[in-house]
Amino acid sequence: MLNDEIVDEVRAIREAHASKFGYDLRAIYADLKKSESERIANGHPYVLPPSEPPAPNSALQRTRFAHR
Repeated sequence: MLNDEIVDEVRAIREAHASKFGYDLRAIYADLKKSESERIANGHPYVLPPSEPPAPNSALQRTRFAHR
């Protein structure tokens, strides 16, 4: 398996963050929610995920399967 510098960096950050909270998922979640609230309070935009998955683009699907 090839090593990817970006993936390795993300994993190292995740490991450091988890170890900071003793790998307690509730504490990690609480910290992430606190950070999220602080960012919103500081004016950073918060984008909600769509309530429904996006509809497939049938034009692209027709093109993809046209030559079969």
